[in-house]
Amino acid sequence: MIDHNTIWQRCLQTIRKQVNAQSFRTWFEPIQPVAVNENILTILVPNKFFYEWLEENYVSLLRNALRQELGEKAQLEYQIMMNKAGQMTQKARRPSSVSPEDNTITVQKEAIKNPFVIPGIKKIKIASQLNPTYTFENYIEGDCNRLARSAGMAVAKKPGGTAFNPLFIFGKVGLGKTHLAHAIGNEVKTKFPGKTLLYVSSEKFTNQFIESLKNNAVNDFVNFYQLIDVLVIDDIQFLANKQKTQDIFFHIFNQLHQNGKQLVLTSDRPPKDLDGMEERLISRFKWGLSADLQAPDFETRRAIVESKMSDEGYQLPDDVSEFIAYNIKSNIRELEGVLVSLVAQSSLNRREVDIELAKEVIKNFVSEISKEITVEFIQKMVAEHYDLNVEKLKGKTRKRSIVIARQLSMYLAKNMTNKSLKVIGDNFGGRDHSTVIYSCKAVGDLLDTDDIFKNVVQELEKKIKMSVYD
Repeated sequence: MIDHNTIWQRCLQTIRKQVNAQSFRTWFEPIQPVAVNENILTILVPNKFFYEWLEENYVSLLRNALRQELGEKAQLEYQIMMNKAGQMTQKARRPSSVSPEDNTITVQKEAIKNPFVIPGIKKIKIASQLNPTYTFENYIEGDCNRLARSAGMAVAKKPGGTAFNPLFIFGKVGLGKTHLAHAIGNEVKTKFPGKTLLYVSSEKFTNQFIESLKNNAVNDFVNFYQLIDVLVIDDIQFLANKQKTQDIFFHIFNQLHQNGKQLVLTSDRPPKDLDGMEERLISRFKWGLSADLQAPDFETRRAIVESKMSDEGYQLPDDVSEFIAYNIKSNIRELEGVLVSLVAQSSLNRREVDIELAKEVIKNFVSEISKEITVEFIQKMVAEHYDLNVEKLKGKTRKRSIVIARQLSMYLAKNMTNKSLKVIGDNFGGRDHSTVIYSCKAVGDLLDTDDIFKNVVQELEKKIKMSVYD
């Protein structure tokens, strides 16, 4: 009988051909095969982030590779490392024999993931297909998403009873549309357990409609969807140029809306830009509220980083969370990918999560990471703030405003660079290290006694970091 290591190596050979080298190294090399029992392969992944990333992005790839080795009834079972220090369990076992002392949890996935089958009306049983981990509690609010989040909360509190019907959420890839859609659904389930709710992608909706055509079951298909109280359809733009699917959706939309049922739609563009979509559908998409999601600002990105890492049991050093937030600027999904990879590398290599590890990980995601903060750059930024010439900071003038700017520049250089006191002094007209020490103490005393000056210093520190990362 083939062992689990051989099966997994064969799976990796299949997977390697279908993903790029970086994705393979990041998401598949860290996986360890644990056991095989008949048609079930158990694998060990570093953390919950890692598992969720695989499920969201690579589940079909994993399933297909496994089927080639174990047949159509193949099943995949995950064990997730729970030890914060990243220590591997010595013996990873099947869930029936795992004791409470083991640092793993097990998640079993069926080989064929069929969210729901359109049944006959008399036998109907609808599962919501929601991801329970996507909630409002872990959906960080910022200027970039405040309107959409607030509208989502309003819909969840009174589905079908607000002016936000449909709620049309749009934004570029990776900005949190799917998370928000699931959060609305999960909140509705909590507040209204008696309501029938369904989340479905437009692609699955289309495939199910095609299947109903083949089976002469279009009426069952329509009747099924008309039973839904809250219908969430993700990526509605993929209905473009699918005439028959648009026709049936138009009919379902009308019936649900007229009966006071709630519709939540997501898209990568606003209704007016949906090429290939019938005008009558676009008109209905505009009936409610269209709320866009923008790229998150620095503060929101940092809050997301710290929240997700805290959920995973990690307390990030400030410089690490800032570094990640500065470098991954436009895509929350990419930001999550960095965090998953960071935790995985920390776990597998038994390393602390520090700035050096963060730099190594981020190099795999962005072509150019932040530049080093230099004494010269600090001088330039401080001089600009005080409307001075940089040469005056290096000169010998004793004018108080210039002295304060010079001392502040030395203070920031000491705290924001790895330069020695001598090197810092050399950059200020050849001053010795004792002058740098005195300047740092003078600034420190001002910080303790002058709140206005303290705010100036904090803003300058943030501006220097943000500018050098741009």
